[in-house]
Amino acid sequence: MEKSQGLLIVLSGPSGAGKGTLCQELLRQMPSLRYSVSLSTRSPRPGEVEGIHYYFGTRNEFESMIARDELLEWAEFCDNYYGTPRFAVEQALQEGLDVILEIEIQGALQIKKRFPQGVFTFIVPPSLDVLSERIHKRGTETEEVIQKRLAKAIQELEYVSEYDYVVVNDEVPVAVDKLKSILVAEKCRVKRKPFVFKGESV
Repeated sequence: MEKSQGLLIVLSGPSGAGKGTLCQELLRQMPSLRYSVSLSTRSPRPGEVEGIHYYFGTRNEFESMIARDELLEWAEFCDNYYGTPRFAVEQALQEGLDVILEIEIQGALQIKKRFPQGVFTFIVPPSLDVLSERIHKRGTETEEVIQKRLAKAIQELEYVSEYDYVVVNDEVPVAVDKLKSILVAEKCRVKRKPFVFKGESV
């Protein structure tokens, strides 16, 4: 039987919605799932490992990749480039492996234009109050920055309609189960794996 192509799963949502936590738990429960490592031109932070957290490169290298159309998506934040290399993702999908990307909305919408058959899921918090509480608990940002993040989150929620699914991240185990159910359902779509009955006529 011909091996079917893997699924490209894209997770997006406001900062503080818990995308990273859900992604890590999904990867833990589904060892066959592949995580797409992004490319960045910023310097590695303490504890970050090349090829695990990010691929790190120079601006010239990144711009050359843009020119050669070697990125599924890319953006520039705070004078640094961030993007998703195409080769590793496309190779894994062709091998029948499912690949998950945890990226910002801007990048997700770029990928949707290039790869509309992907599975696009928007992660949201139960409420803005919960989102505010989560961001405050980090203790890493000033109140001014937190308020900017909350304002941005309200704007980002307007993009929910661009996605295939929305998952409320209230309790992590429940949200992970919903994500797993989405993947099972997507693999059963006729358009992904047409089924032809080769038996006797009824």
